[in-house]
Amino acid sequence: MCGIICVNKPEGFTSFDVIAKLRGILKMKRLGHAGTLDPMATGVLPVFVGRATKACDILPDHDKIYRAGFRLGVTSDTQDSTGTITKERDPSGADTMKVSAALKNFRGDIMQIPPMYSAVSVNGKRLYDLARQGIEVEREARPVTIYSLELEEYDEAAHCGVLTVSCSKGTYIRTLINDIGEALGCGGIMTSLVRTTACGFSLDDCVTIEELQREADSERNFVQYLKPVEEVFADLPMLKLHGAQERMYRNGIKLDLNRIKTDIAAERIRVYGESGFIGTAVPDRENGVLKIDRNFFI
Repeated sequence: MCGIICVNKPEGFTSFDVIAKLRGILKMKRLGHAGTLDPMATGVLPVFVGRATKACDILPDHDKIYRAGFRLGVTSDTQDSTGTITKERDPSGADTMKVSAALKNFRGDIMQIPPMYSAVSVNGKRLYDLARQGIEVEREARPVTIYSLELEEYDEAAHCGVLTVSCSKGTYIRTLINDIGEALGCGGIMTSLVRTTACGFSLDDCVTIEELQREADSERNFVQYLKPVEEVFADLPMLKLHGAQERMYRNGIKLDLNRIKTDIAAERIRVYGESGFIGTAVPDRENGVLKIDRNFFI
């Protein structure tokens, strides 16, 4: 098998738990995933199967969309409801109008300090390993982009609500909520998280682990759930090779950019032959050749 199975990750599972489960269901070891989700999160987790795992580290930066529950008036050591409450403050002044107004400062390009309970490495050590030892270290703020941020629901009496967030990779939604809470002067924690879109796939494209297990128990194959790996590269410019060009490219030969007559300015392109998708390539304009990036046919 080669392709992508979009799994609706259940709550309580790590992304690695999902991979381990699917290795048993699919009876294969060569699996990878895109965009790690915390255990409390649910939603779209693209799992790359077989040769498709070659794509995991070159994925385009597709927007990710989340639906996040939050509660104001408290902060925790994990910035979500799974952690230990470290402070409580009066959130009564944070009405719907003030919460909506606070969101304006968190749209667009912003800086975020990664939370201590995260997989970010500092001096070769994972932050969550340090956090579990009670150690807190300085972290550098990193740029992220919030493409859209909307208040979908807010209960002024309970000080709880729901945000929808479209953002770049590397964005921590619980940190976003923590920072919004601090801007309101009362703190805030994330209470739920559903990723509704990732790598161009939505919840409608997803299958549950239980559904996959039923297919395995019935000794049926999983072709109906496999999506072509080329779908994650749909936003890249396309180059079509013919005849001798395709044969040379498939044999690892760098093609002369002038001969294939491409004026594509992108850093990476998707390459097709007469038989369909081959893989991705990088135009090396300094040397005038088309360099093979990743081939998925072998």
